[in-house]
Amino acid sequence: MSSSSPEWQAMSKLVSQVYAKADAEPFREPVDWKALGLFDYPQVVKKPMDLGLVKKKLNENKYNTIHDAADDVRLIWKNCMAYNADGSDFYNLAQTMAKKFEEKFEKLCAQNEVAAAAGGGAAGKGGGMTDEPTIEEKRAFAKSLYKIGKEELGKVIMDLDVKCPKALIKNSAEDEVEINVDLISPAVFHEVREYVNEEVAKAGGAGGKKKKGTKRKQ
Repeated sequence: MSSSSPEWQAMSKLVSQVYAKADAEPFREPVDWKALGLFDYPQVVKKPMDLGLVKKKLNENKYNTIHDAADDVRLIWKNCMAYNADGSDFYNLAQTMAKKFEEKFEKLCAQNEVAAAAGGGAAGKGGGMTDEPTIEEKRAFAKSLYKIGKEELGKVIMDLDVKCPKALIKNSAEDEVEINVDLISPAVFHEVREYVNEEVAKAGGAGGKKKKGTKRKQ
């Protein structure tokens, strides 16, 4: 896809706007974990990413789709939330930045008639990735959540927290997170379901037990 096309210009503008925000200062350059003494950082964050690198890759036409670029931006927030404790200043900042980015990216896709993506790639218009899931699909997905391990479930919750936070109902008093399947947007539902199904298949359908303190609501 040509970098001069409207959607690419809009994507470059969006990333530049995010980069320019004062709150984005910690995310503009790679984390200098050595200087900061964060020697466990490489063990936690396997694929570092920063806004400066995303801008560079956009300028050099390194992405196949704008969804690939968006995934790199999401990786920045995910890395920060994975390394920093839930409720910490950096965690909350990344969470806020992620939600604002998703809102603007969704509008960008709608304005430029860009198809939704699943699994990191652009889905064709006939791919069904934006179709409203059926009741049967929702029920099957809810049941499959009980078949994956704690780590995999944690990834699902983190993904939803970034891409569709309205689907998570948090009870801080009891330290619980409830997933409301009915509130997951169609595109995110299909993407997350694909990941869960892959994990269930890997486990042979006999995955881990329900994660303590986590509920799945149908």
